[in-house]
Amino acid sequence: MTPRTRQRPERRPSPLSREQIIEAAIGLLDTAGESGLTFRALSEHLATGPGAIYWHVASKSELLVAATDHTLADVLSQEAGTGPPGRIHDVALGLFRAIEEHPWLAPQLTAQISHNPTGPVTTRIFEAIGQQVYALGVPASTWFTATTALMHYILGAAGQNAANRARASSLGPETDRDAHMDAVTALWQQLSPQEYPFTRAVADHGLDHDDRAQFLAGIDLITAGITAGHAH
Repeated sequence: MTPRTRQRPERRPSPLSREQIIEAAIGLLDTAGESGLTFRALSEHLATGPGAIYWHVASKSELLVAATDHTLADVLSQEAGTGPPGRIHDVALGLFRAIEEHPWLAPQLTAQISHNPTGPVTTRIFEAIGQQVYALGVPASTWFTATTALMHYILGAAGQNAANRARASSLGPETDRDAHMDAVTALWQQLSPQEYPFTRAVADHGLDHDDRAQFLAGIDLITAGITAGHAH
């Protein structure tokens, strides 16, 4: 019996760059999630050895920070709106779309903002929002509170939207959003009017809405609150 020869994976013909590693990591995160991002999987994907990756990135945690920051870099540099409110919309929608397109991003943002408030991810988001708060012309004493309020709303609402989409995907392609909302409406309408008068009243008007329009309406409410009483 002839022994089988184990085939070695093809090696890269050219040197590996840090940017190539980060982009490959983002691809793995998008398809397999954080648990699927391993140096072994990355090595196979890039047709290289782990040593070549470790030369550029020391650990998985460093790689996650780099992948998150790389994903945000393009998002936060794209501004087309007119005036601070329009540019706040740009920043907010950019983050909303990024978190929607990359399901791993929301928990990474939460973890990195909490564990590393001076790191590149936290400061990049804070700066992008804070510059527009500054441009609103409100007193310096309100900058930190206003910026963090917007930041927490944007990331929280975008993260919840991503979770809702993931939940809908897990129910299968036959799941209809309108039918789901109608089912929720019907259940809310059955609640006790004594214990849940407001929820019942909202349900009577229907729960149909556009997620992004609702998201931006929240941004406008916060922005209006920031500028109230400080108009020139």
